[in-house]
Amino acid sequence: MTPHDDRTEREGMRINKYISHAGVCSRRDADQLVEQGRVAIDGETVTQHGTRVHEGQTVTVDGEEVYPLEFEYILLNKPKDTISTTDDPKGRQTVLDVIGVPHDNPSGVFPVGRLDRNTTGVLLVTNDGNLAHRLMHPRFEVSKIYYVRTQDRVKPHQLDRLGRGVELDDGEAAADQVAYLDPQSKTDVALELHEGRNRQIRRMMETLGHDIVQLERAKYAHLTADPLQRGEWRRLDPHEVRELYNRVDLQ
Repeated sequence: MTPHDDRTEREGMRINKYISHAGVCSRRDADQLVEQGRVAIDGETVTQHGTRVHEGQTVTVDGEEVYPLEFEYILLNKPKDTISTTDDPKGRQTVLDVIGVPHDNPSGVFPVGRLDRNTTGVLLVTNDGNLAHRLMHPRFEVSKIYYVRTQDRVKPHQLDRLGRGVELDDGEAAADQVAYLDPQSKTDVALELHEGRNRQIRRMMETLGHDIVQLERAKYAHLTADPLQRGEWRRLDPHEVRELYNRVDLQ
């Protein structure tokens, strides 16, 4: 599933977009490759950023032919005890193993961001590097909703502190929104964040003296895992991909 339209077909694709879609690097880095004289179309070195590639032409970077990958967009309901990487030196199960990607990973898919080993829930897997880069960039403030279950009750003043901000070793962190999922037990809490620091929620709760029993990412941007069970996955519909593109100002 590669986002394109009739206009692209008629006018060709800008060279930086072509290289990005080939999985070589970002569009910005592709512009630098052009400036360095490392890109050629049909054997002729490209000198202008706005150069377009048309059907049937051959593009090379440092003498090696490159071509756009067929983009894949996969939504996984990540199970526990699974590593959010493309491979693991210790031989532990990765999210690509769950999806059934061959070990040589011919499509070049990778998880967008990371959920730690025992965090479950919504995880996007794709080979669209430009989209992934923007989704993870703080500037676009992509929202994530997490469901947290703690060993002990979270007191109301602690809930307020999560909203106001707690001090971590890498700076203050605050939830955009926070509320009880179960006001009776007070051990189930929902937090919305737009940041994505390493083990952020676990560290925020530890600051308040709470151990997390269960952590699930329930929503990423507009995506939820429903009705997928743990370990199940599906491909995104075209309208879901377009919505992600719109969310991060991509055409």
